[in-house]
Amino acid sequence: MTENRGHSSSDAAVPYDFGGPWQPSNIELARQSARKKRNKRNALIAAASSILVIGTLIVVLVTSPGWISLRDTFFKWAYGVEVLPKIILGFGTNVTLTIIAGSSVAVIGLLIALVRTSRSPALTPFRFLAMVYVDVFRGIPMLLVILLIGFGIPALQLRGVTNNVLILGTIAVIITYSAYVAEVIRSGILTVHPSQRAAARSLGLSHIQTLRHVVLPQALKRVTPPLLNDLVALIKDTGLISILGVTDAVRAAQIQTAKTFNYTPYVMAALVFLAVTIPLTRATDRMLRKSLEKQNAQWQA
Repeated sequence: MTENRGHSSSDAAVPYDFGGPWQPSNIELARQSARKKRNKRNALIAAASSILVIGTLIVVLVTSPGWISLRDTFFKWAYGVEVLPKIILGFGTNVTLTIIAGSSVAVIGLLIALVRTSRSPALTPFRFLAMVYVDVFRGIPMLLVILLIGFGIPALQLRGVTNNVLILGTIAVIITYSAYVAEVIRSGILTVHPSQRAAARSLGLSHIQTLRHVVLPQALKRVTPPLLNDLVALIKDTGLISILGVTDAVRAAQIQTAKTFNYTPYVMAALVFLAVTIPLTRATDRMLRKSLEKQNAQWQA
């Protein structure tokens, strides 16, 4: 009788055991313990430092000679709650203006960026005009642009041209921010390597198809965080149109302040803006951090 030296079917079904599940070594456990101690120590130092600095600022503020007058003038919360509905109603104008201006700026900024990055000889004069437009309106403070358009256009007395200060203020905001956004988008387009265009054209894509399917998706993805920063700045800068008499959140606060000579409405208006801008800022930071982590992971791979 011959001896069966092979593995039985039951033996073949059982996987080999190479020592069981992974367990961290003593060195790794020591490293984890050291990290926890270091993180705990850093957290305690950060908390102590924050309490010391913030506490010192509060003490200096509260013990200052004019604190009582400042509190009664800027932080009269009962009056602030009373005028808050009017400020929120005015803030609706800021939100509407942001939506209209943001949409228009996105389209105009993209067109200007495409013109400036185009290599077509026929578009040379348009590239020059786009460059002048960007240089001029990036160099002029938006407050001056609002004043020039808001008061200059009605002074021309042109037929068929509106004198509505809300529309004129919105146009001024669009003109200014289109210059900034155009440069942001242009920088994103220029970061796309020329080999991407060459590869797309070698596959038979036209110039328009290359822009649409290859260049712009990469460019816009890379500049999304700075574009969101511009959106946050746009929300804040819509308050500048109040200089034309538009009743937005800032103007509503100004009206209520003029009635009582108490500046708490300005503080309430600031809090309303912060309630919108801080979440957007945190979302922008989170998106930027994820983008950097993804780039680092690709680089390490």
